[in-house]
Amino acid sequence: MTRTHLKRWYSNAEILKMATVDNAELLALSGTLNPYPGKLGVVEPGAHADLLLVVGDPLQDIDLLAAPDKNLVVIMKEGRIHKDTRGAG
Repeated sequence: MTRTHLKRWYSNAEILKMATVDNAELLALSGTLNPYPGKLGVVEPGAHADLLLVVGDPLQDIDLLAAPDKNLVVIMKEGRIHKDTRGAG
């Protein structure tokens, strides 16, 4: 993610919601074209789990997400961990 122009019009919470929950709802509307059957955009049993552990609070500073190599310490996609640097350093 790069620096976003959305900050001019939306709060950080609104930007995060658009990038996650709202996009999941759009995918669900695509019916058979949706590559992810099942629930998206929620954290609950049976849903597809794409989670990020961020150093810092993106609700306070959305630009943290613009430097994923530095600020994302855990990346989990489809329930599998793809990056985990919590013990590094």
